[in-house]
Amino acid sequence: MPKVKVYNIKAEACGTMTLSDEVFGVEYKEALIHDVVVAYLANQRQGNKSTLTRSEVRGHHKKPWAQKHTGRARHGDTKAPQFTGGGVVFAPKPRDFSLKVNAKAKRVAFKSALSQELAQQELTVLDEVKLEAPKTKYAQAMLDAFKYTKPTLLVVSGDNADLLRASANIQNLLVVDAKLANTYEVVASTNVLITKDAVKAIEEAYTK
Repeated sequence: MPKVKVYNIKAEACGTMTLSDEVFGVEYKEALIHDVVVAYLANQRQGNKSTLTRSEVRGHHKKPWAQKHTGRARHGDTKAPQFTGGGVVFAPKPRDFSLKVNAKAKRVAFKSALSQELAQQELTVLDEVKLEAPKTKYAQAMLDAFKYTKPTLLVVSGDNADLLRASANIQNLLVVDAKLANTYEVVASTNVLITKDAVKAIEEAYTK
């Protein structure tokens, strides 16, 4: 079982913690992670864009002018795409982009992503996150202490309204509850901070 150092929000070591091999010692499965991430992003798409084809544009079908002897191009009606207000060629219509991935694959991918973050020394365990006040400067001070300037995921457990408020204006910090964390958020972040309570919550959920 991997044993890691535990830090406080000032980036000072304050103990150690043993992590579960079943969650943080899983083989890296890049293809599976890719499939889960692609499905996650596809499922975020609304797919509700819609424009009108020439048959759907309001108006008459009258021929705008005679076929011959006008010196102008031949046209059937003014709802054709080349006219202002005409229809759209191959008009996009509402569609469902969603992809399905079974629950077991999602679980394995999430554990694999966490294990890879730990193997690359990009996962840090925090004792707890208690800010002096729900202000941006205190959340930013925590990132500065760890010298994190790239996208960072902070996984916490329980009520964290003050932390969410303090981090709302920090572009490179995403705070999520352990129950809601997913594979995409892990792989999209350069660094992962996770509290001890969040570690326990994840291990309980993913070792059943």
